[in-house]
Amino acid sequence: MQNSPSSLPSYPLLADAKLLVEQEEYERAASLLIKHVKRHPKEPRGLAQLGFVAMQLGALNQADEFLRRAIANGARDVDVKRNLTGVIIKQERTGLALQMVDALYRETQDHTFRGLYANLLEKIGKNDEALAIQEQVCDQHPEFAPAWLAYGHYLRAAGRVDDAIKAYRHAIELEPIFGDAWWGLASIKRPVLSDDDVFAMQSALNEAKDVGHSAPLNFALGRAHHDRREYQTAFLHYEEGNRLRAQDMRYDSKELSSEVEEIERTANADFISRMPNVSVGQEMPVFIVSLPRSGSTLLEQMLGSHSDIEPVGELPYIPAILRTYMEGITRQRRITVTQAIAEMDDRMAIAMGQDYLQRTALHRTSDRLFFIDKLPQNWSNVLFIRRILPQARFIDIRRPAMDCCFSNFTQSFTQIHAASFALRDVGQNYVDNVRLMSHLDRVAPGLVHHVDYEVLVEDAQSQLRPALDYLGLDWDDAILNFHRHERVIRTPSSEQVRRPLNRDGMAVWEPYSQWLGPLRDTLGELA
Repeated sequence: MQNSPSSLPSYPLLADAKLLVEQEEYERAASLLIKHVKRHPKEPRGLAQLGFVAMQLGALNQADEFLRRAIANGARDVDVKRNLTGVIIKQERTGLALQMVDALYRETQDHTFRGLYANLLEKIGKNDEALAIQEQVCDQHPEFAPAWLAYGHYLRAAGRVDDAIKAYRHAIELEPIFGDAWWGLASIKRPVLSDDDVFAMQSALNEAKDVGHSAPLNFALGRAHHDRREYQTAFLHYEEGNRLRAQDMRYDSKELSSEVEEIERTANADFISRMPNVSVGQEMPVFIVSLPRSGSTLLEQMLGSHSDIEPVGELPYIPAILRTYMEGITRQRRITVTQAIAEMDDRMAIAMGQDYLQRTALHRTSDRLFFIDKLPQNWSNVLFIRRILPQARFIDIRRPAMDCCFSNFTQSFTQIHAASFALRDVGQNYVDNVRLMSHLDRVAPGLVHHVDYEVLVEDAQSQLRPALDYLGLDWDDAILNFHRHERVIRTPSSEQVRRPLNRDGMAVWEPYSQWLGPLRDTLGELA
C-alpha cells in the first residue's frame, strides 16, 4: 500500500531544490539534490528530481541513471516516465523511445504521446504510418493546432504539397499567431502567401509575445516580401528573426574554429594511418558531409536513385553517439574530441560503430549494401566516423559561399543550426568547413570526395561519375531521372529535388548585396 502524500517524510533539501528548479537555477539545485541523494540513496523523489535537473543541464547519461533509479525505488508519477522518455529521445535511441512512448499513451490516453509516436515513426521513414496516426489525432482533437502543423509537415515530406498547405492554413485558423505554421506556408517553394496573408502575419507579429512565434513569423514575412521583390523589408525581417533566435543562445563560433585548428595541428597523415581499416559490419555507409543548404539533398536524391544505394535522410546518430561517449569520459577529466579519438581503444570504437549500424537499421527498407546519411553536422565529425566505421565513405558537396551562407540566414532553423543566426557566424562556419576539408585533402588524400554544386547543376555526369568511381559502383542511368524517385524527404529542399535540375538556387544573395558586408568580410576570398 502506497503512502498518501501527507504521510511522506519531509526533506528540507528537496523543498529548497524545488524552488531553485522553478527559478531555473539548475546548477544550484543539482548541488542540493546530490547532497540529498548521498544521504538518502533510495529516496525516489530526490532521484527523480536530480534526473530532471541533469536532463536540463544536458547530462543525459546521468539523467538516465537517476530517473531509472527513481522508478526502481518506487516512483510512479507519469512525469518521471515522461522525463525518462525525453532523455531517451534526446539520446536518439529511437527504437526504445517508440516502445516507451507507446506505453505512456496506453497508460494515460494523452494524445500528445500519440502525436509523439507518429513523429518518431516519421523520423525513421515510416511516413504512411505516421500520416495515418496523425490524421487520427487531428480527427480526435480538431482544435489542437500543433497536431495540424505536424500533419502538414508529414504531408509535405510525402510530396502532397497542396494537402500540406491546407493543413498549415487550418492550424493558422485555430491559432492566428502560430509562427511555425506561417513558416510552413512561406517555405513552400512556390509563392503561396497572398497580400491578405501578409497583413495577417503582420498583425500576428504585433500580438506575438513569445519568440517561438515571433521568430518564424519574421522569417515568413521575409519570404513573402522576397517574393514581392521588396528586398530591404525582406532582409529586415530575416535579420530580426535571426536576432530573436540568437538572443537566448550562447553560440560562439570560436569553439568550432578552435576544434578545426586542433585538427589541423594534431591530425596529420600518421594520425589517420594508425586508424584500423577492418570494416565494422557489412554495410557501406556513405556520409554526405556538407553544410546545410549546400545541395546535399539534391546529391542524395541523385545518388539514391542508383540501384545499389539506399537514401535514408539525415540520421542524428553520429552526434548522439559522440555526445554520449564524450559525456562519459569528460566526467573524469577534460579532453577534446580529437584527443578522445586518438586515445580510443579498438573495442570501444567497434562497439560504437555497431551501435550506429543497429540504430540505422530502423531506417533501412532494402538490403542494398550502400546507404546515405546526409546529416549536415557530420562534416566536423569525419575523423570520429572514420575511427568507428573504417569502411565509411565521405562525399562533400560545396555550393558557392554567398549563396550557401545567405540561404542559411533566410531559413527558420532551430538551435541545431545556431551558426545561421548571424552573418558573421554563418560565414565563419563556411570558412571552417573549407579549412577542415582542405586539411583532410592534404593529410589523407581520397578520404573525402568532393562535388561542385554549380557544375553538378550544369553537367551532372561530370560530377556523378567520379563520385560513383569513388564508391566503386558502375553508372546507372536512373540517376538522371532522380526527380521521379518517390520517397519521403524531410528537408527544406523536398520540393526542389522532385523537379529536374535547375538554376533556381543560383545568385539568390545578389538582391541583398548591400546588406551583406559582414558576410563578405568574414568569407574573404571565398566570397
